[in-house]
Amino acid sequence: MDLALLDQTLAAHGEPRYRAGQIWAWAAKGVDGYEQMTNLPVALREALAHELPFSSLTLSEEAQSSDGTIKALFQTADERPLEAVLMRYRDKRRSICVSSQSGCPLTCTFCATGQMKFARNLTASEILDQALYFRRIEPLDHCVFMGMGEPMLNLDNVLAACERLPEIGITHRRTAISTVGWIPGIERLAEQPTPLRLALSLHAADEALRSELMPVNERYPLKDVLDACRAFYERKHRRVFVEYVMLAGINDRYQQALSLARALSGGDREGEPSIFKVNLIPFNPTDSPYEGSSRESIAAFRAALESRNIPVTVRLTRGRDIDAACGQLAARTA
Repeated sequence: MDLALLDQTLAAHGEPRYRAGQIWAWAAKGVDGYEQMTNLPVALREALAHELPFSSLTLSEEAQSSDGTIKALFQTADERPLEAVLMRYRDKRRSICVSSQSGCPLTCTFCATGQMKFARNLTASEILDQALYFRRIEPLDHCVFMGMGEPMLNLDNVLAACERLPEIGITHRRTAISTVGWIPGIERLAEQPTPLRLALSLHAADEALRSELMPVNERYPLKDVLDACRAFYERKHRRVFVEYVMLAGINDRYQQALSLARALSGGDREGEPSIFKVNLIPFNPTDSPYEGSSRESIAAFRAALESRNIPVTVRLTRGRDIDAACGQLAARTA
């Protein structure tokens, strides 16, 4: 719900300030509407139902994958599109991937969101309402800011939303904020007292190739970005996740894996575990010209990293049958 508008509405009704906390507590538990908030006066519940939408977002479309993944396409009050995803795992984890912007201004060439027109930053309430939508389905325990947009370009609202996520069930230690390498945001995140995780979308260790895939590399070269990540680790003592989408014939060769290992090893003390952990991501096809790497290529890439003592996992492919890659659903329905 729009928390700022909630405060205004309650003030207009002469309600005490603690009412906002009561209403938020109910919403964080996953109730469907004001009528279930039994410690509020009936008259107030009825007034809120008429005057204040329960969510700042309107659901436009929802798709459910055969693997249990749910993707939701929303619209803001000013009709800006955004997406969020609920991912269910066999170990009972329930992780959500949320958006921080409608569209994205950074135009990564393999990303469906990057091909969309950028609209605006999302408010903290619009970010939280993505989580609350899925909380009404079932309890949640993990969150990644890897949906539409660059979180570091909207960090004030992202951090404001993160402050309330533990009340929904998602601790700060289970919340990861992804960036394409926006150094001022990485530096600000390092200064935060909360133990939020940092994830870096890297995708190529070669500066020229990375600039082709991710134009932001021209502004913040990878070497400088990795130095910022190391400074983050020194400050927070939190391992940095590296996201690496596997593109056939583009960034998935053995020598490129060795280059990545060298880039991530530079600056680490000999004999100590790497401060980075690589997540290799099978590519969900989009309208871009890229194709995903084969299982054999991904396995060889992984083995090359592991041989250089770089921790690595291969991310489970989720929701491929429902256009679950970032921005795909919004682009298809635009």
